Amino acid sequence: MEAAIGVLVSQFKAFAGRDGSSETLSQEEFQSLVTSQLPTFVKIPGDPAVIDQLMDSLDENNDGELTFLEFWQLIGRLANQHGGFSQ
Repeated sequence: MEAAIGVLVSQFKAFAGRDGSSETLSQEEFQSLVTSQLPTFVKIPGDPAVIDQLMDSLDENNDGELTFLEFWQLIGRLANQHGGFSQ
């Protein structure tokens, strides 16, 4: 599990750092991450409307960017669905 967490953190920072800040994901960075890293877990990852809706559901402070903790919610949801756990 430690290796999996390391991969999640490094991937987040790699995508977040594209605009200079590795602390948050912009909408463009988020779409790029989802499209390339989660293409089968997120329905229609290339659709901007899907990305907008997904980002809005995760962006708790409504600043238009995702912190790692906000992004982590998506990972938890996807893992929950993938594992067949009840909500």
